[in-house]
Amino acid sequence: MRPLAITLAAVLSLPALPAFADYQQITTRSDFLALVGGKTLTRPLVKIQVLPSGRIAGTGAAWEVTGQWEWQGEYLCRSLEWGGDDLGYNCQEVKVDGTKVRITSDKGRGRSADFSLR
Repeated sequence: MRPLAITLAAVLSLPALPAFADYQQITTRSDFLALVGGKTLTRPLVKIQVLPSGRIAGTGAAWEVTGQWEWQGEYLCRSLEWGGDDLGYNCQEVKVDGTKVRITSDKGRGRSADFSLR
């Protein structure tokens, strides 16, 4: 029992290691467009394009996704319809880690979805 307690104490006293990949927030419209321009945001069963014109187009689980977007302050604000259902208007935090884009609803306080860029 004593060796386990010593090992546990040693592990708990180590400083926290940095995350493997830290997400960086995108805070401007121009940086956002540079990130997603000409690319498709993908995740299982979802393929969405966020177009410079302010349109959103794609599919989610075989249903059409459409909408409009604008940049307000440091957030992507969008209205969205999925398969004919209005998902409403929401301003979202956008972060990138180099390979993934994380979009978090309610200005970063809500639910998140991670997308690959293709």
